[in-house]
Amino acid sequence: MIPVTTFQGMKVALFGLGGSGLATARALKAGGAEVVCHDDNEARVRQAADAGLATLDLRVLDWDGVAALVLSPGVPLTHPVPHWTVDLAREAGVEIIGDVELFCRERRKQCLSAPFIAITGTNGKSTTTALIAHLLKELGLDVEVGGNIGTPVLELQPPVPGRHYVVECSSYQIDLSPTLDPTIGVHMNLSPDHLDRHGTMENYAAIKERLVAGSKLAIIGVDDRLSSQIADRLELAHKPVCRIAGERELTEGIYASHGFLIEAHSGTQRQVALLGGVDSLRGDHNGQNAAASFAALRALEQPSEKIAAALTTFPGLHHRMEIVAKRGRVLFVNDSKATNADAAARALSSFERIYWIAGGRAKEGGISSLDEYFPKIAKTFLIGEAAEDFVKVLEGRVPFRISGTLPQAVVDAAGEAAEDGAEEIAILLSPACASFDQYPNFELRGAAFVDAVRALPGAGNSQEVA
Repeated sequence: MIPVTTFQGMKVALFGLGGSGLATARALKAGGAEVVCHDDNEARVRQAADAGLATLDLRVLDWDGVAALVLSPGVPLTHPVPHWTVDLAREAGVEIIGDVELFCRERRKQCLSAPFIAITGTNGKSTTTALIAHLLKELGLDVEVGGNIGTPVLELQPPVPGRHYVVECSSYQIDLSPTLDPTIGVHMNLSPDHLDRHGTMENYAAIKERLVAGSKLAIIGVDDRLSSQIADRLELAHKPVCRIAGERELTEGIYASHGFLIEAHSGTQRQVALLGGVDSLRGDHNGQNAAASFAALRALEQPSEKIAAALTTFPGLHHRMEIVAKRGRVLFVNDSKATNADAAARALSSFERIYWIAGGRAKEGGISSLDEYFPKIAKTFLIGEAAEDFVKVLEGRVPFRISGTLPQAVVDAAGEAAEDGAEEIAILLSPACASFDQYPNFELRGAAFVDAVRALPGAGNSQEVA
């Protein structure tokens, strides 16, 4: 835990007692704050009280003397409408912040020299966070990794010299972090997502930009127009910028091309790492992830040769293009984390012969944008609420079957793939949808896929990768 001493002796209101909210409340109390907690979920309030935390309905709180409202990232700050606690705090002139902001303030107070790498982007941020952490650990450095991935940021170990923090930041967390100041800020890409929480694409992009704008060095993926514009703006403002790419050649920066990472500088280009043959780094999108990670390690003055060697040992991220089993020529790929079309595109681009399992609760835009990948798809197996809508896009263009449930889709896909003579076949769960119609989260959806693969007849003869 990182005790939050920056609010020592002050009254702090906290709303949202999920995993990160409860961790934040404990950290504030450990640092000497007078923290008062609440949640709309009564069971969570009881859990907090049982843990020794003070609880009170914030509607009856006397806001005079409250130093801050700490909001959990899942609680609306602006859209579709501000949460009622936000209205109360604003009326009282109380600042509204989140757990990443508390971490930033504590790091500045305790040990500003502890390197802080913050990563955001619509897609790829979790893989890049995991990859940067992996590289640092492989090179023998002291690493703490968390934030929007895995461990809440205030449950990490306290800042000390030489301890490296690798923190994934969602747009919700950035929105609650007015003084976000990473040593290295990494922005991967932008595509429409979370617009119900940010209102417009312009607002969403502006929030993402704040992470790199506050950093000492900004590493920015420039494969999409909006992100490239962020890089241009920061450079015009005389901010240090390193451009990275997975889909285009750069004259200055680090990019992936034909299975290699290329470093371009002052008109010269040189190969700095081999990506070909590393299953966990297949595809252009992983080229971008690798380029960002390589750039971050080089900014920390780590040797290129050691970074390149460590890239080859990256095991990949659970539920993100994770090859969970191989049966002869057939790969079973768990890409449950692909909850929108742009994320699914990254997996579809990485295999040549695909039996695609898709569906769930549809996101805005559906799958129409994926038509360029349709020639790679031997057949689609549809599940969940989105099945009928997806049929309208696929009909006459891609063979499909409505399997309904994920276990049935695995059985259906495996049966048909067994008759396919292609050199390599991917049975790919890349839903392009949220999981909430059939599963509480993408992790449980991915676990259900793995269970279904293992339940297939003859699965004992397959190579279990995960």
